[in-house]
Amino acid sequence: MNLAASLAALEKHVLLIDADPQANASSGLGIDVTEVEGSIYDCLINQMDAREAIYETDVPGLDVVPSHIDLVGAEIEMLQLPGREEVMKRVLKPVQADYDYILIDCSPSLGLITVNALTAADSVIIPVQCEYFALEGISKLLNTIKIIKSKLNPSLEIEGFLLTMYDSRLRLANQIKDEVQRHFQELVFKTVINRNVKLSEAPSHGMPAILYDADSAGARNHLALAQEIIDKDK
Repeated sequence: MNLAASLAALEKHVLLIDADPQANASSGLGIDVTEVEGSIYDCLINQMDAREAIYETDVPGLDVVPSHIDLVGAEIEMLQLPGREEVMKRVLKPVQADYDYILIDCSPSLGLITVNALTAADSVIIPVQCEYFALEGISKLLNTIKIIKSKLNPSLEIEGFLLTMYDSRLRLANQIKDEVQRHFQELVFKTVINRNVKLSEAPSHGMPAILYDADSAGARNHLALAQEIIDKDK
């Protein structure tokens, strides 16, 4: 959500797909998910045209396809569909040319919807919380990416590992940062997202950090990340 808003602030045209049933990215951008008439669920299951499910946000240049609680059961419904791993890819095809960046926000689980997102994507950003169990999840995700690369999406790349919730005062956070940088080297983004109160507060006000408090460390971190991604693409 904050990365999408920051890319839009840097004058890119951005679409955020909220593919997490919790719909945090949608509500964090001021979308009332109980009121929406079209969601990513409708696109995946009911063949709704993605263009009919796009909503504008308060951030100029940032649109969103919201999530819906029905997405919880979507994975079971998708099991019956032909080419079930490529439904998201087909959904996004008509809108691809309209945007500089399309970001797909996934839930932490590695279910069929996440597989769909990885099959549709050109690259994947892997957030790593600077906390004790974070490193355990990385190997499972890397294994999933490897399988998807070999079977479904040969061009899938890792855009980068993003260190988040970093607190330089904590020894554990520094240990995890050092370990990730040593292991993945140039694949780790130079930008680190610091633990920041404003970053935690902003979603409850229905806005990204850049609108809530543009001077906060969280907003500045995400702008730096957006710039790093843009520079990579040049």
